[in-house]
Amino acid sequence: MAALQDAQRRAAARGTQPGVRSRRATGGGSRRSRRRRWSGPGADDRDPQPFGRVASRIVADRGWAAKLTNGKVFGEWSRLVGVDVAEHAEPVSLQDGELTVRARSTAWATQLRLLQPQLIAKIAAGVGHGVVKRIKIQGPTSPSWRHGPRHVPGRGPRDTYG
Repeated sequence: MAALQDAQRRAAARGTQPGVRSRRATGGGSRRSRRRRWSGPGADDRDPQPFGRVASRIVADRGWAAKLTNGKVFGEWSRLVGVDVAEHAEPVSLQDGELTVRARSTAWATQLRLLQPQLIAKIAAGVGHGVVKRIKIQGPTSPSWRHGPRHVPGRGPRDTYG
């Protein structure tokens, strides 16, 4: 009972009734203090955004642009270098502007070494300048006869063939 009378006295001193919230506390009050709850006719951050714009913003914020351009080289390899070259060569890695390409035969490795300037120009036109600065071309790899943790020096299994 004493608490109720104390609350009534404080409310009377403020000029309000007890148990009734002021308009300012409920979001009422002057027109300037009200927060707009809709975006209106102008552009606003809360408006729906196209997916491409949102994805571009995320890529820029997180610093993924370099990784995406590197992935674009691998994903669009046949379009960038042509179907003929893509059938006989595949990209292996891209680090610090050096693209490593593995050819399916030694003849294609030689051909790709001759075509290096044209391949770099095609990739630059498709992905962007400076992404690929050099191309390192590898020929096909031969099977390794070295199995297990121990290895004996010498000719290996070729000794048993004749």
